[in-house]
Amino acid sequence: MSENEERAARPSYEQARDELADVVKRLEAGGLTLEESLALWERGEKLAALCEEWLEGARARLAAAMAQPEDGDTGAPF
Repeated sequence: MSENEERAARPSYEQARDELADVVKRLEAGGLTLEESLALWERGEKLAALCEEWLEGARARLAAAMAQPEDGDTGAPF
């Protein structure tokens, strides 16, 4: 799968967050085999990393937007 295809197949932040919450609920509920628990844990780790990527991207976009002067103001006092 190419990098562009991976990005297109990547869930949105909200989808990843919701799936991560579901993974946590299933792990907390118990009753799973060790193999099932490990697979869910690994999926949860991937989802958590993906959520962090989304959040870091959002932080970077906000920082860039806040660094831009408003209304064409160059920031120079004169």
